[in-house]
Amino acid sequence: MRGRTVVVTGGTRGVGAGIARAFVAAGAHVVVCARRPPEVALPGTRFAPLDVRDPDAVRDFFAALPRVDVLVNNAGGTPYRTLADAGAERHARVVELNLLAPLTVSLAAYEHLRRVRGAVVMIGSVSGSRPSPGSAAYGAAKAGLESLARSMAVEWAPEVRVNTLVVGMVRTELSCLHYGDRDGVAAVSRTVPLGRLAEPSDIGEAAVFLASDAAAYITGASLLVHGGGERPAFLDAATVDKSAAEEGDMP
Repeated sequence: MRGRTVVVTGGTRGVGAGIARAFVAAGAHVVVCARRPPEVALPGTRFAPLDVRDPDAVRDFFAALPRVDVLVNNAGGTPYRTLADAGAERHARVVELNLLAPLTVSLAAYEHLRRVRGAVVMIGSVSGSRPSPGSAAYGAAKAGLESLARSMAVEWAPEVRVNTLVVGMVRTELSCLHYGDRDGVAAVSRTVPLGRLAEPSDIGEAAVFLASDAAAYITGASLLVHGGGERPAFLDAATVDKSAAEEGDMP
């Protein structure tokens, strides 16, 4: 990635910071943008204030950049909120941030990316492919993001590659808001086949791969980075006689 310029939206903390660090380690020039500067300095990066929900600001931001080789659409997120506990307007803001904003940013970066035969990496979520109670609008937006990436990959080929990282549970500085204290994080980790939550660096390394020449023939793809996913609940709830099943007596 030496000599390449990478823009990471929402790149000041958590998964975004892990992605930014991975690209810095790979030799890239990294610009991170968010509404607020990072609380902890990210060596090797340049910070630029930006609200990705503001189309005019997004267009001005990319117009001022001399070059963009890689765009990582990472900005997003949602509070826990059941559907009936909020009006449609609040859920619409979640969709705006997690689906419409990546579209806005990608369109603003397109001419830069086309000139250098660059790459877009969307940061998706397993919430886009399974029920997401408490974050239904977020899950719907992430499902839409994968669909958007696949269509974008076809429309923009061969000049721009577009792929999605489908991310599972990640240990960040805000993990306690989702999983509880240390014991809660440990308990949740045990539900993952690999036995742990992802680290932001795991997501960062995968993003670097999809943006690199090693993935030159990969576009329109969704790469699962979830430690094997989740163990199906029915396996723990079932009362099957395993010996009978092994002997072929079970249907």
